[in-house]
This record gives sequence, structure tokens and C-alpha cells, in this order.
Amino acid sequence: MERYEQCIIKSFKHNGHIHRLWQQNWVVPSQSLIAQHQEESIIVLINRQTPILESDGKQWVSRVPAVSFFIPGQWYNIVALLEAGGVRYYCNIASPPYLQGGVLTYIDYDLDVIRTAEGNKYIVDQDEYEQHKVLYHYPQAVQDKVGEGLNMLLDRMESGITPFCDDSAKTYYQEWLTAFGEVDE
Repeated sequence: MERYEQCIIKSFKHNGHIHRLWQQNWVVPSQSLIAQHQEESIIVLINRQTPILESDGKQWVSRVPAVSFFIPGQWYNIVALLEAGGVRYYCNIASPPYLQGGVLTYIDYDLDVIRTAEGNKYIVDQDEYEQHKVLYHYPQAVQDKVGEGLNMLLDRMESGITPFCDDSAKTYYQEWLTAFGEVDE
């Protein structure tokens, strides 16, 4: 059996400044991925009570377990938050991920999509995107990719295409707990 490797997630803004840093995550071994995730070479990361460092130096600890899905070449990433009331998906419109030497990086482009456990969908932070588009001088090519990423994410979400499957996120988390000899809190 392959082992889980530790990984740091670094989110940047378009100007190259750090946005947020998730300091403790584990990469699900490729042989443990479900077939659809293997086919798309999805990078799956798990965290629980991970320290998170903000760009202003403030640090906090995540309150709920999360299973994150990074799809190579896609301008979004998907975080399944395993909350007591069900799985809530928090999706970032972002540059494609880059994983090297235990560090996964991407550029956050502000727009987010939330899907509640009940299935309601919300696009948030549109005002932040509009402000940063001007402030950071997003080139037209980036604006086009952001728009395409948002549309592809919404289509994937609407169609219920993986990784929008509560069971797979829960299974990854339970397998990780078992591998580390832990129990769910």
C-alpha cells in the first residue's frame, strides 16, 4: 500500500503575493483513488484541524475536515467540507494546480461557488473579482480562463459529475483516518 504524503497548499494572488497557506494536508495515494479520479489525474488532499496562515499573518485552525480536489488543467478546485449537517462544497475559481516537492500551488482569482448540503448554489465574491481584475490588471486571456472555469465548474456541479459525490469524499476521509489509526471526532 502506498502511503499518504504530507503536502502544503499555497494560494497566491495574481500579483504573486501569498494569499493563504494550508500547512498540513495529506495526498491520497494514486492507487487509492477511485477510477474516475485516476482517469482525470485528480490530486486529492485531506486535512483536519490544519493550521491556516493568512496573508496578513493571522493564523487559525480549520474546524471541519476537508477533502480537496485539484484537477490538472482546470481553472477551479473543489473542497468538500465534511460538516455535521452534510457535505458542503466550497469551490475556488483558480489557475490550474501545480504540485512539486510536497507543495501544491495555484493562483486564486477571487470568485467562489458554494454548494450547500441541501444542493443550493451560490456564486460569491464577484465584487472582489471585479476589484482585483482592475487592481492586478488581469489580462484578457486570464479573464477568459476565469469565465470558462466558472462555466465548466457550474456545468460539472449541475451534472453531478465527480467529485460532486458526497460518498467518495467521505470514503477518502474514512480511509485516511483508518490509515492513521484515528477515529472521527
